[in-house]
Amino acid sequence: MPTQTPYEAIGVAIAEEMRRDATVLMFGEGVATKRYDLVSEFGGARVRNTPLAEAIIAGTAAGAAATGLRPVIDLLFAPFLCYAMDALVNSAGKLRYLSGGQFSFPLVALAMTGGGWGVGAQHNQNIEAWFVHSPGLKVVMPSTAADCKGLLKAAIRDDNPVLFFIDLALLHQPGEVPEGDHVVPLGRAAVRRPGSDVTLISYGKTLPVCLAAADALAESGVAAEVIDLRSLKPLDEEAILTSVRKTGRLVVVHEAARLAGLGAEIAALVAENAFAALKGPVLRLGGPDAPAAASYPLEQAYAPSIADIAAAAKSLCS
Repeated sequence: MPTQTPYEAIGVAIAEEMRRDATVLMFGEGVATKRYDLVSEFGGARVRNTPLAEAIIAGTAAGAAATGLRPVIDLLFAPFLCYAMDALVNSAGKLRYLSGGQFSFPLVALAMTGGGWGVGAQHNQNIEAWFVHSPGLKVVMPSTAADCKGLLKAAIRDDNPVLFFIDLALLHQPGEVPEGDHVVPLGRAAVRRPGSDVTLISYGKTLPVCLAAADALAESGVAAEVIDLRSLKPLDEEAILTSVRKTGRLVVVHEAARLAGLGAEIAALVAENAFAALKGPVLRLGGPDAPAAASYPLEQAYAPSIADIAAAAKSLCS
């Protein structure tokens, strides 16, 4: 398999889908400048730059989707989605229901999220849980280049609006990516490492941190199972519950604020459906309820570390 970065894999996925389906188009902030190969192949009518006006970009995408097109829009940084909330949440997310199924809204909104570049609080905030909480939307956040390709192709083909979050720190991390029509279904988690003593659940860039913590735990005789959610909505509840029923212990890890984060939903899911299997409390590791710092060292301290995860898992197993 060829090696690509998530940025490259996303470009390949978009190109393949544009060749496959003439209704797929891409527009947004700097897309024609950054992905000139797409402009060269498909022309300015299907790949175009827009003004830095997120509300207009998202509103145009919702309208295009309602008329039978499949737009992919790039809004750059996740906090910029604040300007697009009405179009994405109040229109695209709800109008299929309000129309009694007469209209569908197959659009994908790309946004970079998380720390790693020191871009400061107004460009760095993990807001994926906002959209998980919004009816009618789907949300994905891959941790590998292969999943960036596979999940994006599935998102483009979906008849619902999909928020596609790309972790900044992973954007240029190379990995093997299958060639051809590689599609990863939405709503299906992946077991990245099997284990029997404790389950570590994560997504995005904290997933490789969990894998490193699992390596450290193995040296202490603790076998950690690592689950990569990949799709946050729909959520693979079966994969979560199957793992927890096997290990009896759970640590949920994400960079987003711990308060009301996705970890809280997973903890509630396990408490309601697998309480009898638990050998200890569900532990959640997340970011603080504070804006992200522009300082790189402080930004790194903002997210759960290998040591934090290993310590939490050991506390459950002791």
